Amino acid sequence: SIPGDSQSLSLCASPRSLHNKRLYLAVFAAVLGNFSFGFALVYPSPVIPALEAHPSPALRLDQHTAPWFGSVFTLGAAAGGLSTMLLNDCLGRKLSIMFSALPSALGYALLAGAQGLWMLLLGRVLTGYAGGVTSASIPVYISEISHPGVRGMLGACPQIMAVLGSLVLYALGKYLSGLVLDWRWLAVAGEVPVLAMVLLLCFMPNSPRFLLSQGKEEEALGSLCWLRGQDTDYAREYEQIKDSVRNRRVSCAELKDPFLYKPILISGLMRFLQQLSGVTSEYDAALVGLVRLSAVVIAAVSMDKAGRKILLFVSGMALSTSATVFPRKAPIEGFSGALQVCRSGNFSPTGPDPLFFAPAGYAMGWGPITWLLMSEILPLKARGVASGLCVLVSWLTAFTLTQFFLPNAFGLEVPFLFFAVINAGNILFTGCCVPETKGRSLEQIEAFFRTGRRSFLR
Repeated sequence: SIPGDSQSLSLCASPRSLHNKRLYLAVFAAVLGNFSFGFALVYPSPVIPALEAHPSPALRLDQHTAPWFGSVFTLGAAAGGLSTMLLNDCLGRKLSIMFSALPSALGYALLAGAQGLWMLLLGRVLTGYAGGVTSASIPVYISEISHPGVRGMLGACPQIMAVLGSLVLYALGKYLSGLVLDWRWLAVAGEVPVLAMVLLLCFMPNSPRFLLSQGKEEEALGSLCWLRGQDTDYAREYEQIKDSVRNRRVSCAELKDPFLYKPILISGLMRFLQQLSGVTSEYDAALVGLVRLSAVVIAAVSMDKAGRKILLFVSGMALSTSATVFPRKAPIEGFSGALQVCRSGNFSPTGPDPLFFAPAGYAMGWGPITWLLMSEILPLKARGVASGLCVLVSWLTAFTLTQFFLPNAFGLEVPFLFFAVINAGNILFTGCCVPETKGRSLEQIEAFFRTGRRSFLR
């Protein structure tokens, strides 16, 4: 066993600390950023057809500009991940999330008032930038404020809210489809969750771990007390966190230490492989969204009981089976959804596989869990920088895929066997490299990589 393991289990058994409403309120405030991200991600889906038929030549999209309107979002997201390498440690997790509201609000304003193509593209870049910042900051914030007993469930909330944001966009697109300038009103609607997120986060605490890393001990203790409740043994948890926060700066020599590079490599590879997992979208996008939402909810409620690895195995097998049993050709699409985004949403069903196997399998494991594990296994002293690096890898991969395998761009197609091989590799990667973090504190997970002991992370 690992030193401190009995204490961690004791903390996990505290019912009050698992059901403090303030903790859930803080998570809800943060994941409103993911709602906005999901909304912005699929914004082009109902908008591209309207802009392709727009009477003004300055705003009309053609076969060359339409793919860029969809995929330029991923470039903005990559830039957001790059900047978060500094923001997470300079501003902190909470303030980084709040900062994302600035480019997001400006981006939606540009989209709503666009008078030319450059305003449309810049609006997409800015909303993508905000999505990159939240992608790197929200999972880290949630993991650092959550109790080990519910960290898996709360860690799946960003994916749930992203899917909900997409579904709301589709619903509003249908509702506003008969109105004049409906695509501008969709951009106006996107401002609402952004403003709500900022207002709520003003009343939420900073991450106790980040505060301790800044030497703000009293503020960190107050934050943990607020998150856990005064009638819990939060002081013991505080001491465990405090003991683990030492020498937060990373030296060049330490980069050779497996304690640092192993979790960073695992997280980065998971972000890369997630984009290559290949989720097809041959059904109506809203219907696919409903399937994904159901699967993510199932993952959320079972993650803290079944564990992370078993769901990753199930997800990988579902995706691999989907590509093997139903062989045909389809363009690549990772979670970025950029392919789905650049289509009109009117897909022709060819069979039950895309609806039940691929989207559901992806949303049950390789969608939400890779983000959660990134925030769990990265060491505290490098968590801010490394999370931004992982998001940068993710979105650069997404942009490359959408440019080379997107219809109306290069017209390339990849056989489903490619997906089968990738997801078979994902299963092997999960078994050999991914640790099981269920029910363990972030300090215990960090101690595992520091000592190399495999007593619980199997």
